[in-house]
Amino acid sequence: MSPTLSYILEQAVNGITLGGLYALIALGYTLVYGILLIINFAHSELFMAGGYVGLFVLKVLSDPAIAQNPGMGFLKPAQSFFLSGTIGFVALLAATFAVSAIVVGLMGVIIERYAYRPLRHAPRLAPLISAIGISIFLQNAVLLFISSKQLPYSRADGSAFVTAKTAFSIGSVDVSTMQVFIIVTSLVLLVFLDTFVSRTRIGRAMRATSQDRDAAGLMGVNINSVIALAFFIGPALGAVAGVFNGMYYGSVNYNMGFIPGIKSFTAAVIGGIGNLRGAMLGGFLLGIVESFAGGFISIAYRDVIAFIVLVLVLIFRPGGLLGEAVAEKV
Repeated sequence: MSPTLSYILEQAVNGITLGGLYALIALGYTLVYGILLIINFAHSELFMAGGYVGLFVLKVLSDPAIAQNPGMGFLKPAQSFFLSGTIGFVALLAATFAVSAIVVGLMGVIIERYAYRPLRHAPRLAPLISAIGISIFLQNAVLLFISSKQLPYSRADGSAFVTAKTAFSIGSVDVSTMQVFIIVTSLVLLVFLDTFVSRTRIGRAMRATSQDRDAAGLMGVNINSVIALAFFIGPALGAVAGVFNGMYYGSVNYNMGFIPGIKSFTAAVIGGIGNLRGAMLGGFLLGIVESFAGGFISIAYRDVIAFIVLVLVLIFRPGGLLGEAVAEKV
């Protein structure tokens, strides 16, 4: 395999990995916008919260020093199991993602109940300002009460939770276990959500609420429950992306959600805001564009090129790649 082809494959794998993270975050924006027609800018901080919750769970379930503290001895049997071997390690990761998704999902429900629901019939600018306020509040809460520094996503001895082993090779390009883990998990979750929304009764209720909230309520759909579910699922997927981000890049910090959040919103717009498959497509497309731009042009222009793609899509396809065509009013 020629060096040029190997480099292209390497950038493609990196782009697909990054795109999987963007797609998971973009789904949160798309779910909320599809139902309420508001942009939940606090979603990027829920992604950040997922990274911190995941680190906390990993530390509690795998650090023997914590179990030696007074009153924490009950953790010893659990830690012995999670550190026992392959089965324990898989269970540790499953517990980490599950707890992070549930905790952050509940945070999303609470935010919807007290920050968005009272403004549901207010002018559209009001919930947007509320979302920005929640975002600033969460970011500064982590800054003040947890840490202003980057926290390493590692075990007590400094080693990574998921080691950077080579899963397989394509020619001279090595694909790590972490990249495979991110790509496969992202695709499974995206397919599961798409199937859930399109095939289940609750999914039909969500689509009905998206199309006409008042008519759906008259047909017996519990609007508040449907909206709360959307605010649970979106942040839960964002939390999974936050844990992946911490494992992949090796650390978390209080403002880690800003740039990925903006780019994931961009991905949702590129694919068609309000369209789940559009969010998936936009996320992977943006990740690949960023990777190739950084690899073949310059890392300094990577973000610029990504937003140029957004502008071009909005010029030639205002509704997004998979969104509805915008009819011109006469």
